[in-house]
Amino acid sequence: GAMWCDWSSLPLLVLVWELSVVRVETAPCQTCHKLTDSFIKGLEVTSSKNFGGGNTAWEEEKLAKYARSETRLLEIVESACEKTDFECNQLLEQIEDQVETWWFHRQQEAPDLFDWLCIEELRLCCPPGRYGPQCKECLSGPGGVCGGLGRCEGEGTRLGDGGCVCDPGYSGQLCQNCGDGYYREKSSNHSTAACAACYHSCNKCLGPQDYKCLNCKPGWILHDNKCIDTDECGTELARCPTNTYCHNTDGSYECRGCDQACVGCMGSGPARCKKCARGYRLRGSKCIDIDECSERAIACPGLNEACTNEEGSFHCDCAQGFIRRDSICVENKLPNAFIHPSASKNNIQATIHSKSGVTNLDCRTTKSERK
Repeated sequence: GAMWCDWSSLPLLVLVWELSVVRVETAPCQTCHKLTDSFIKGLEVTSSKNFGGGNTAWEEEKLAKYARSETRLLEIVESACEKTDFECNQLLEQIEDQVETWWFHRQQEAPDLFDWLCIEELRLCCPPGRYGPQCKECLSGPGGVCGGLGRCEGEGTRLGDGGCVCDPGYSGQLCQNCGDGYYREKSSNHSTAACAACYHSCNKCLGPQDYKCLNCKPGWILHDNKCIDTDECGTELARCPTNTYCHNTDGSYECRGCDQACVGCMGSGPARCKKCARGYRLRGSKCIDIDECSERAIACPGLNEACTNEEGSFHCDCAQGFIRRDSICVENKLPNAFIHPSASKNNIQATIHSKSGVTNLDCRTTKSERK
């Protein structure tokens, strides 16, 4: 019969596998390095353990036994990781067997625990100058790895692609060229000279001065070996949204908002408007605010209303002594009852106006009554 496979669950399996790989590979080589360094420190601390200071043959024999004992190993392992260091503790748990093997059987032939454990046994690290799963050699030149002018991606670990990540100012496969914005200084002896920064607007140059440019960074134009700022505002290169104007900057430009008196403008302020906004009119070359209150015969048609002018507009408020009720301004009469000026918290003199005349009430309240 025909064989068939259900691959529908494959993406999920791949995802789970990738997640587990990412989890294990947070920084496995660094974790292993830290763990072995800590182990060696533990060795030093426990080597100075002293059994009373005497120098008898019995004591020497006891010290020799302790030196290779499980007791000493446990003491070192217990303090190898900080309590809060999850990666270190997780790795230590996984490699107990290897640590015991090294302690009891491999210490003499492989005194470097890091080399034996992290590089050879666990394959989490590579020797210096090597990278990736196979510990391939990093690219190197006369000055060392990446010509001594960069670092090898993944060096010392089983990760990375071995490409050179160059130091600032350098470029190329082995970091032997000068990067954009840098030039080669004159060499005093036969060694390769260093790369130094060009003038800030140059992309390529022959020296640090502003007149030694060969080509320019974006926003600048080469003229007599100098990089001159392109005025984007004057050359229609700028793209500014409506109601903004172009402001030229060093090597670029920015769009700034028009004055509130304008609808469209060619610069800042009310004198650079293309058209005046509503509530403004042109006087001379400026858009100035219209004072609707003095210009309109009746700016506020409502009874007992007062007009207040503001920038580009005006508003109607009730005149002094009037308040707005149901959209009309009515006289602000005193309420039927008002508090007498001489009133205190415990002795409220309330003067009540009634049709038959004025009646004075003396209202005393105590705390218990108020409750």
